[in-house]
Amino acid sequence: MKIEFKPKVTLVGAGPGDPDLITLKAVLALNKADVVLYDALIDPVLLKHAPDTAIKIFVGKRVGKHSYPQQDTNELCVEMARKHGHVVRLKGGDPFVFGRGAEELDYIETFGIPTEVVPGITSAIAVPAAAGVPVTKRGVSESFWVVTGTTSAGELSKDLALAAQSTATVVVLMGTKKLSEIVKVYSQFGKSELPIAIIQSGTTRDEKITAGYIGDIEQKAEDNKVEAPAIIIIGNVVRESLKLAEVYREAVKYNL
Repeated sequence: MKIEFKPKVTLVGAGPGDPDLITLKAVLALNKADVVLYDALIDPVLLKHAPDTAIKIFVGKRVGKHSYPQQDTNELCVEMARKHGHVVRLKGGDPFVFGRGAEELDYIETFGIPTEVVPGITSAIAVPAAAGVPVTKRGVSESFWVVTGTTSAGELSKDLALAAQSTATVVVLMGTKKLSEIVKVYSQFGKSELPIAIIQSGTTRDEKITAGYIGDIEQKAEDNKVEAPAIIIIGNVVRESLKLAEVYREAVKYNL
């Protein structure tokens, strides 16, 4: 007897890193998966939410390491859906915040395969929050920007120069390799004393926070051996974190 599969792809955001920060709707989607295609930043414990019979395939991409080409991932979503039924495409953070989720859906839908999106908690907000940094706070910051540190051309987004001229909190994703360029942009606008923090592996057991000012963050990042994955938060809200209070008390003490 031939088994008829009903192809479907659900694009699921897994949250910022801590496996407890995945949403209930995401877990329910995983419960019904026939195939899970998951990224590099996914905690393996999340795969336990999928049935034991589900096929689990790693399609992750990491800076400086072998990557699974995006087009191959797109094609695999279609192939697996046709062969096995329900594919959960599990992505870190929120799939529509620099996650290329929209590109994947565009491709899949050209084949007439039904799709669904389960939003995830984006690291742009959750990682600062977990570190005690509010991206907005009355009297401190009225807005925030989320900017990519690396565009498709491999360059720092030109939007950063606009953001640096504002009073907004700026969150830079995928920007650790561009730290010197980020510092240069802010320094050009006379903001070398603006607080900045780099949070590596935020919300996970491996979290590491490096905080300081635009003027000294490069040296601190080098001393602390900061690596990706990490996000960068720039603005006066950084000094609002109780976790980082000691850093800024010491700076005031020594008139830094």
